[in-house]
Amino acid sequence: MPADFSLFTGVMARFIEGMRAFRQQEYRGERDQMMHLQKGQKPEILLIGCSDSRIDFSLMAGVNPGEVFMVRNIANLVPPYAYGSGVGQGVRAAIEYGVKILQISHIVVFGHANCGGIRAAIDTAAGNAPESDFIGSWLSLVKNACIQEVADSNGKVHRLPIEMLKEYSYLVERSSVLNSLENLRGYPWVAERVTAGTLALHGWWFDLQTGDLWGTAPNGSEFMPLDFD
Repeated sequence: MPADFSLFTGVMARFIEGMRAFRQQEYRGERDQMMHLQKGQKPEILLIGCSDSRIDFSLMAGVNPGEVFMVRNIANLVPPYAYGSGVGQGVRAAIEYGVKILQISHIVVFGHANCGGIRAAIDTAAGNAPESDFIGSWLSLVKNACIQEVADSNGKVHRLPIEMLKEYSYLVERSSVLNSLENLRGYPWVAERVTAGTLALHGWWFDLQTGDLWGTAPNGSEFMPLDFD
């Protein structure tokens, strides 16, 4: 017996109606894209993005079904290839599937401004770790990114105070993306394909305030604004 959809109200009712409209367009209309995708998927890109509800890569980039294999987690993190306690096992398995099985050509680590996970990691570095069952161990991956150093005019290196990082959190957000790219290079089958030229690694950072996108060159390690005006 079909469910009584009148039981659903508010946002849930709107989403169910959206699914109904999608079915009408994609399955009962003249389009055949979804029917074609039943045969399998062949995406070119593996995207490792944040779980943040404000950051929808498919909406922003105009992605169609079947084009991007996605992994989303708090603060868009990639654990090292060898990491204890099983932390991030699901992320590592998804990367392996994307690279080995789907033979993707690009991996994008997609960070963003005002990331709540990065903010929590900065608070943890300041000695104010949030109470959690799992979040703390996951955000330990951001620990190194919370250490930011700059050289003065005399070449002397100074560590930026943690309070400054709270104000300029983009420094940690971008550094964390670069750390994830470095971790990816530690996956042997990723490194092999990068060396062979069949896989490229990209770091992207989206500015939530302005809509600007910053990115690294393929397999690079320095952010630059991507000007698409």
